[in-house]
Amino acid sequence: MKEEQGILFILSGPSGVGKGTVRKRLFEEDSHLQYSISVTTRNPREGEQDGIDYFFKSREQFEEMIEQDELIEYAEYVGNYYGTPKKYVEDTLKEGKDVFLEIEVQGALKVRESFPQGVYIFLFPPSLEELKNRIINRGTESEDLIRNRLLEAKKEIDMMDAYDYVVVNDKIERAVQRIQSIVVSEHCKRERVAKQYKKALGSELS
Repeated sequence: MKEEQGILFILSGPSGVGKGTVRKRLFEEDSHLQYSISVTTRNPREGEQDGIDYFFKSREQFEEMIEQDELIEYAEYVGNYYGTPKKYVEDTLKEGKDVFLEIEVQGALKVRESFPQGVYIFLFPPSLEELKNRIINRGTESEDLIRNRLLEAKKEIDMMDAYDYVVVNDKIERAVQRIQSIVVSEHCKRERVAKQYKKALGSELS
């Protein structure tokens, strides 16, 4: 039975926790999820492509999107804007397809204001020391930026209570399996299934 409305899944967590890596591996294994590409003003990292990993915009372009109300949420994080385009998410959910967002913690909390029915997953590092090592091993940030990201990460971990699920990213494969289990369990929730079948039965009996 095709669902009337897709489910919005939001994956977020501190910088360096491996959100992008987990999301890419998840999409290699789970083709039915629709990825909503975020918009950002930060510079592309090595290997990142415009329109695949992010939509890379200038600060002026991003602020024009804000003025035109084209974003569900946006936040400024360590000197750069990040945001989620509105139209794609709303249209895809209406088609009954699941949408998957990979965004910063500030952005996830703002999305929750518009989409409280979404499923919010916090990707957690095995330890702060491991998180620090992952950020350093990127080789893309200065010492000051690394320090800022770690300070921000501690604040973000305190926001974990706003999420429905917590997944520890100790091993990528294990984290992906846990997220896949969350997706399946959400589709089996009584309130989702009951609503579909009650409507179907009602139409058959009328």
